[in-house]
Amino acid sequence: MLVHTHHGKLVRIVSVEWVSDDWPVLLINGRDVSAMTHEQVVNFIRASRECHSGELVLTVKQNVYLAEELEEPAFQYVPEALPTSVSVGVPGSQTAPLHESMLLLSEGLEAGSLVAQFEQMYRRKPGLTVAEARRPENEKKNRYRDISPYDTTRVILTNAVSGDYINASYVNMEIQGSGIINRYIACQGPLAGTCTDFWQMVWEQQSTLVVMLTTVVEQGRVKCHRYWPRLYETVDFGTLQVTCLKEEETTGFAFREFTLINTQNQDERHITHMQYLAWPDHGVPDDSTEFLNFVAQVRQARTGMVEPTIVHCSAGIGRTGVLILMETAQCLIEANEPVYPLDVVRSMRDQRAMMIQTASQFRFVCEAIERVYSEGLVKPLAEYQQR
Repeated sequence: MLVHTHHGKLVRIVSVEWVSDDWPVLLINGRDVSAMTHEQVVNFIRASRECHSGELVLTVKQNVYLAEELEEPAFQYVPEALPTSVSVGVPGSQTAPLHESMLLLSEGLEAGSLVAQFEQMYRRKPGLTVAEARRPENEKKNRYRDISPYDTTRVILTNAVSGDYINASYVNMEIQGSGIINRYIACQGPLAGTCTDFWQMVWEQQSTLVVMLTTVVEQGRVKCHRYWPRLYETVDFGTLQVTCLKEEETTGFAFREFTLINTQNQDERHITHMQYLAWPDHGVPDDSTEFLNFVAQVRQARTGMVEPTIVHCSAGIGRTGVLILMETAQCLIEANEPVYPLDVVRSMRDQRAMMIQTASQFRFVCEAIERVYSEGLVKPLAEYQQR
């Protein structure tokens, strides 16, 4: 069931035919849109819902795996009405675009179509190369053979002894309607031989916040080399010197404060290190409460920050992508802008391949987005409420 509301008018999808493909929408009110781009389809849907009939007829494809010889039977579903708790385009309450997008998110989760579309999405943007990551001298710097930064968005080191390559990508997320661009560097967990490069990147990018979404060892396997000193200890990484001044650890989080000193000129910087400890590799937390608390603290630490925040897990794509999508969605809600998780994932994957690794991770973050909106944990900020 899909329900759209616009300017107080019920728009009803009265015919849905389920088959299988990459982009599920084939026909809109009888017009073939299978050759249109995603943006063209979205714009056509928005235009179609203005029609006087109040109906929006979609012929779509169900993105689930079926054996080649089987076909899913066609069926029709006619929604009777919107739930009584839904506010439909009421001035001064929930404004239409954001509220409609959250209705679509909720319906897509319930029907399974949202996760199905995620599973069919390209994992790497076609046409983008990863030549630098494949160079023989750089291959040993990659934790995983198949996780490589695009040449166009990779972070380039300028003063590293071992060369300019590091497995890290710029990921910039624009928050429409707000003028905000959240800047991240998504990277793999450092290897024993790349810790110096990691700290060189922190220094060159002038980053002051590092968010770590893995433990050092998971299920007996090393997921990230310990690249920081123990409390009150100092470790040299090339010309950079790192000292741990503070460390607080709970069952789910660890917070650390470092000083980073360039021994060539004695310049000193303060680095905040935030680590999530209770997130299983390839899996999801049992409950979103702790995760949302962590995201809230990351967002607080990022207040006023213009330098990129460095985010990493083990490969720098799965849990890293979940955190970036979650923060992006919360910023969109605050800006009173619609939230379309699939579009956010596309934007991330256009900058670093394979961001958000599994369907369970995508479902988890979508359910968390739905929760913060429905429970009012994140609301449109006052300056955007009248738009």
